[in-house]
Amino acid sequence: MTQTIRSNRFVPALTALSLALTAALASSGAHASAFQLTENSAQAIGRAEAGGPAAPDDCASIVNNPAAMSDFKVTCLAATGSVINASVKFTGSGTDAFGGPLSGGNGGNGGSTQPLPATFIIRPINDQLTLGFATSVPFGLKTQYDDRWVGRYQAVETKLGSPSSPTLTFAGSWKFSDELALGLSFIAQRETAVLSQDINLGTILAAPTNGALLPQEADGQGTLKGSSWGYGFGAGLLWTPTPADRIGINFHSQVDQTIKGKATFLIPSNVLPLFGGAFTNTKGSADFITPAFANLGWWHKLDDRFSFGVNASYTDWSSFKILQINYDNPLQAAYNAPSIFNYKNSWFGSIGGEYRMDDQWTLRAGVAYDQTPTTNATRDPKVPDGSRKWLAFGAGYKYNENLRFDAGFVHLFVNDSMVNDLTPTFDTLNGTFKLYGNVLTVSARYTF
Repeated sequence: MTQTIRSNRFVPALTALSLALTAALASSGAHASAFQLTENSAQAIGRAEAGGPAAPDDCASIVNNPAAMSDFKVTCLAATGSVINASVKFTGSGTDAFGGPLSGGNGGNGGSTQPLPATFIIRPINDQLTLGFATSVPFGLKTQYDDRWVGRYQAVETKLGSPSSPTLTFAGSWKFSDELALGLSFIAQRETAVLSQDINLGTILAAPTNGALLPQEADGQGTLKGSSWGYGFGAGLLWTPTPADRIGINFHSQVDQTIKGKATFLIPSNVLPLFGGAFTNTKGSADFITPAFANLGWWHKLDDRFSFGVNASYTDWSSFKILQINYDNPLQAAYNAPSIFNYKNSWFGSIGGEYRMDDQWTLRAGVAYDQTPTTNATRDPKVPDGSRKWLAFGAGYKYNENLRFDAGFVHLFVNDSMVNDLTPTFDTLNGTFKLYGNVLTVSARYTF
C-alpha cells in the first residue's frame, strides 16, 4: 500500500510564549480565565471578589483600585499567600500525518499546585494624598504532562510567571472630598516563560528520505526559556454617594512584552545533519501581550453587621491573537510557524457579602461566573481552559486594633473543554479535558 503525506516543512513554533497560557491554571482567579491571576486578597477571595474595586478596608486596593487607598488613615502592611491547585485530565486520542494513531497515554494530571505570594504597604501622607507599593503575580500558568503522551506534539510543559519574579506596582490616591477619590498606578511587570513540546521529525523527513523515516519514528524536543520586563499603568475611582454605598471603577492597561531567551533542541544525532544547520541551540525573542481589563464594583452596608456587593469585570483578550518567535539562527525560519490563539473578550461577574459576628470574627461567602476567552477552534493543551463557576467562603479574625488575619477558599467548577488541535506537522489531538480548581488564600495585616 502506498501512503501519501501532506507536504509540510513547518514544526510547532516554540515561542517562549506559546502560552495561551491558565489561568490557568496557574490561572484560576477572578476574571482570570486563561492565564490571568487575581488571588491577591484573602478578604476578596472569601466573597468571590464581590464588591471588587468598591470593597472597603483592603490593603490589596493598591492593585485592585488605587483610589480605595484613601480609606486608610494609618500605615497598612499586609502579606498574602495563595495556593492554587488545578486538575487537568485529558481523555481522547490523536492521529499523525498518515492517519495512524498517535502512541502514548493521556498525559496524567497536567495540572499543578502553585504558590502565589503578594505584599502590600500603604502610607497616608496627609488627609488627601496616600501612597502605596505592592508586589504580586497578575498573570501566570503551569501545565505539565507525562513524557511521550499522546499530545506531546502540542505541549509537554508550559509555564508563565514565577513567584520569584513579581510585578511591582507603585500607586497614589488623592481624596478630593469625603465622596470622591481618584488613584493612579505605575506597573513594572516581570514575566518569565518556559515552553517545551516534542517535534515530529519523522513527518518532516518522510518525503526527503523516501519513507526511510515515518511519523513518530524520530521525535525531537524543543524547549524555550525567556524573560522580559514590560510597563503599564492603572487608574481607579471611588465614589461614596451615601454613607452606606460605595461604587468603584478600576482600569489596568495592556502591557506589551518582548520575551527574550534561549531555545534548546534535543534532536537524534542520526537525523540532525539532514536539517542543514536548523534545530541547533539558539537565542530567540517573541512579542507578547497581557491584556487590559476593567472592573466595576458596588458595595452596600445594610447594617452594622451585614454588607454585600457585586462585581463585573471585562478583559480585552481579543488583543491576544498570534505569537511568532524570531530565532537568531536564520536557518530555523524555514521550520517555524506562528501559534494562533484568537482569544475572545471575556466577562466575570460575582455577588457576595460578609457578616460581622462580633468585634473579632467576620464570615464571608460569594458566588461568581468566569467566562473563558478560549474557543474550540484554537484551544490546545497548553491552556485547556473552560468557563468556570465559583463557590467561595472565608473568615476574618481581628486579634487586636492593629493585627488582623483573613482566609478565603474557592472551589472552581470548570466546564469540560473540547480540543481538536492540528499541529504544523499535521498531528491531530481530539478529545476532552476535565478540569477543576481550588484556591486557598491567607493573609496577615498590621496597621500602625
